[in-house]
Amino acid sequence: MTPSPQQIEQFKKLPKSQQKALAKQYGIDLKQLDKSSKEVEEALQDESLLVQPRSEEEEKTEEEKFKPQMEELKPFGYELFAGEPMSFMPSENAAIPDSYIVGPGDEFQINFYGKESDSFEVEIDREGRLTIPKLSPVNVAGLQFSEVKNLVKAKIEQEIIGVQAFVSMGRLRSMRILVLGEAYKPGSYSVSSLASVTHALFVSGGITEIGSLRNIQVKRRGKVVAALDLYDLLTKGDSSNDIILQSGDVVFIPSVGKQVTVSGLVKRPAIFELKQNETAKDLIRLAGGFKAEAFPQKTVIERYAGNSFKTVLTKDFSNTEINYQPHDGDVIKVQGSSEQLENAVTIMGAVSHPGNYQWKQGNRVSDLITSLKSDVLPIADFDYSLIVREKNIRGDIELLQFSLVDALENNQSNFELNPRDIIIVFSRFEEKAEEKRLLTELALSEKEIAHQAKVEQWQKFENRKFLEFIGEETEELEEEEATQLDNLTKLLTGQTEELEDDEYSVFSRKKLLAPVVLKLQKQASAFEDTALIAVNGRVRYPGVYPLVSNASVKLAVNAAGGLLESAYMQNAEVTRVVKGENTSVEHIAVNLSEAIEKPERFTLQSKDSLNIFPTPNWSEERTVSLYGEVRFPGTYSIKRGETLENVLQRAGGLTDFAAENGAIFTRESIRTKERAQLQKLSDDLRREIASKSFSNSVTDASLSYDDTDKLLKDLAKVQALGRLVIDLPKVQSGTVALELENGDALYIPAKQSTVSVIGEVNVSTSHLYSDNLSVDDYLEYSGGLKQRADDDRIYVIKANGSVYIPNGSSWFAVNNNKNKLEPGDTIVVPLDAEYMNQLTLWSTASQIVYQLGLAAAAISAL
Repeated sequence: MTPSPQQIEQFKKLPKSQQKALAKQYGIDLKQLDKSSKEVEEALQDESLLVQPRSEEEEKTEEEKFKPQMEELKPFGYELFAGEPMSFMPSENAAIPDSYIVGPGDEFQINFYGKESDSFEVEIDREGRLTIPKLSPVNVAGLQFSEVKNLVKAKIEQEIIGVQAFVSMGRLRSMRILVLGEAYKPGSYSVSSLASVTHALFVSGGITEIGSLRNIQVKRRGKVVAALDLYDLLTKGDSSNDIILQSGDVVFIPSVGKQVTVSGLVKRPAIFELKQNETAKDLIRLAGGFKAEAFPQKTVIERYAGNSFKTVLTKDFSNTEINYQPHDGDVIKVQGSSEQLENAVTIMGAVSHPGNYQWKQGNRVSDLITSLKSDVLPIADFDYSLIVREKNIRGDIELLQFSLVDALENNQSNFELNPRDIIIVFSRFEEKAEEKRLLTELALSEKEIAHQAKVEQWQKFENRKFLEFIGEETEELEEEEATQLDNLTKLLTGQTEELEDDEYSVFSRKKLLAPVVLKLQKQASAFEDTALIAVNGRVRYPGVYPLVSNASVKLAVNAAGGLLESAYMQNAEVTRVVKGENTSVEHIAVNLSEAIEKPERFTLQSKDSLNIFPTPNWSEERTVSLYGEVRFPGTYSIKRGETLENVLQRAGGLTDFAAENGAIFTRESIRTKERAQLQKLSDDLRREIASKSFSNSVTDASLSYDDTDKLLKDLAKVQALGRLVIDLPKVQSGTVALELENGDALYIPAKQSTVSVIGEVNVSTSHLYSDNLSVDDYLEYSGGLKQRADDDRIYVIKANGSVYIPNGSSWFAVNNNKNKLEPGDTIVVPLDAEYMNQLTLWSTASQIVYQLGLAAAAISAL
């Protein structure tokens, strides 16, 4: 609550107790009462205090806040004057115009200087007279401010010799006006004598939505003296008709006239009020004009037809003479232009500056890609790029294939471009890791690359030491060690992994061709064959590729990344689908060398499959890997038929610390067989356990569910190593010849001084080797056997991988003439089969357990 000066004076006359009670009731700060009434009045003259915005709508509920809001156009201009009606007094510090008409209540400040110096504040009385001390009264009512100044100055200079005067306005009088019609709160208001029509609108809280902004009338003594069009003020800044009001004036706001809604791509969408003589041009001007993306040639107009239906008109608003006369209630929707590029060519892929470029008649590929150094990335494939071109109004596509080298340097396949063509430049890498490595190392020297690798390795080491220091090495270090062990296993086993989608290069053939291939598949029909071919065999990237115009074997080979070194140039095969009453397949022999040199001789067709054969008896690079206690470990290239003895001689033989009897030799062909066998045995055992569980035999057995589940999980973890048990001393001496195959690996461990005990013992561990200790002694040192141990089938895995049963005949034995414990041996105590309720597959499953022990022994030796 803001009290008036009169209320403050009355409030001060009340007893203190009543003042406190009223102040508490109305929330008045008593400290404000210390201010003089003049200071309060000056504060009240601040417009920001006197004109407040209209109260907000009631607070929305949580449900209403999150409801989707429909975009609704509002009438133009009404929010400018929307406020709560209050006392509106313009600032007294505003400059008084010379044309201001003075009247009773106005105050003048008169300063004498010269022979006499004095200052007076005088007010025009009700009779319209201005009484100046020492002078006779002057009648000034109805005069302009400039006339009053001249009159007072002349009178003072004439009547007081040697004195001049300075005349200025002091406080202004207030006056009463009426605001009627469609005002927010019509009524009688007290305003300053400087108030204009817009001030009257602010005083009354603005105009209602059914009030007119185009014809606000000022009536004085029953006659219209001015009409204000607020659109002139809002759109042009023209305030010429915003006249100063006089006491007793009536500001009348009539109801709104013709209204037209303009929506869509205009700069000022809203509901506009139009006068009778205004046209479509005026309407667009009020809406601020069209946006850049607008398409005014097909502007839609919805109009009420006078019945229960609407009619729709389509007009060209871009025309200077628009054949359209606005009607009340019309809704004009300005449509947008198509997002399709009309005269542009798009470049994408492994280029330096991808995007849309202007197309001009006669443009060719070399006009847009001018340099292989600056316009394309270092990873770009110079031999394979595509132009995707629309060939009909339905948007079907055809493709043109070209080589960047041929187009820029040899001017071959330098195709002329059409509007809306898309040029795709592919990367020569499919894997993201290879591509990233190239881009990272482009600007580095060989020494800098090596330094970068060392820094990365050192950071990993520091991170590990930090985790150990803070005691959080458990999970992360276990995962890291498991990863390292897994990597070593993959190295020995030769396992490879397929790439995930996010591991492919951004500009790889797989990613960039996927939408093109999908489009070609969708546009195929009974009247149009699928424009796809397949390239297989000895190429860099076998797969499915688009069938381009004038497709040849050479273009197909380039699309697949080029030929491998092992490709057979004399012969290739094209498998073709022949349509007819009965679809058949024919195989066509092609001389690959001639087909590449003279591509016009053989053209590929839809769904052709090109198969590139390897050269007969082609020998890829054969390598074997030597690890451990070899004088010169590493990877060695071998020729067909070369033996392990020869490779060991090339590697300088074994070191003095080598454990010859502990050699681990792995081979890919053996690994493949083991993997298939282990998988089949594991699946069979699972099925039998599941079958037994239905007959409650497993439930009644001594082995619990947790033990059964653990056994099955252990079986699933068994890795096929593909280990071949060898007698390395005999291989070195030449007694046994072992021919090598590609991918073979030999690991020579250092001499061991321990014997390991695993399986059904209380503590699985390793012990220091001693000649005086037997198998039973080592079992006793491991805490003895568990209740479920099978003490009749304890076996020993020798360091070289052979197996024997102590004090008995060999079970798995390969080398049964040396049944004596040696350093590096592993004692395995298997589980008693009776605890599995005599499963029929238990004897076979024991072989899986043997493999598990064998794998554990091999990895532990590493």
